[in-house]
Formats: sequence, C-alpha cells, structure tokens
Amino acid sequence: AGEPLHVRLADGPDRCAGRVEVLHLRRWGTVCADGWDLAAARVTCRQVGCGAAVAVPGHGRFGPGPGPVWLAQVRCSGEELTLGQCGRPGWGQHS
Repeated sequence: AGEPLHVRLADGPDRCAGRVEVLHLRRWGTVCADGWDLAAARVTCRQVGCGAAVAVPGHGRFGPGPGPVWLAQVRCSGEELTLGQCGRPGWGQHS
C-alpha cells in the first residue's frame, strides 16, 4: 500500500532528470541523497512517467532544494509503483 506521494524532478536539464522533490503539508521539499540508489531512482522515474532509470548522479548534482528535507534513507526494492510504497523514516527525519 503506502501513502500517495506527489513527486517531481527539479532543476535538471529536462523533465526526466533532476533533484527529487516531494510535496508534504502543501510545500515542496527534497529527498536526501543518503541511501538513495538505483532502485529508488527506478521507482521515481516510473512514478513521474519517465521510463527506466539510467543513473544516480552524485550527491548534490542538481543543487540543494529551496524547501525542507522531507525524506531521507528511502529504501526501495525497485519493484514498487510509487515512492510512497518504499520504506523510510517519518517526515523530516534526517541527519
């Protein structure tokens, strides 16, 4: 199941590349790169309609987001349909 998450990619060269951002409390925030891997990217690309994930650029490649860090330590198998189905700590819990 998992909760529905509104997800977008920001500040990339096109709509299918960029910093991963999620909407929470009507405010866009970022997903921390700690623990982020190709499985999580695969789920995100699928959710935003961009097909297969091809790479996970290094930390901060697309710059820091203007909002809060909403999610960290996202754990996906890569088979989930949405990022909300992946395991993670609660909102805003990051180091």
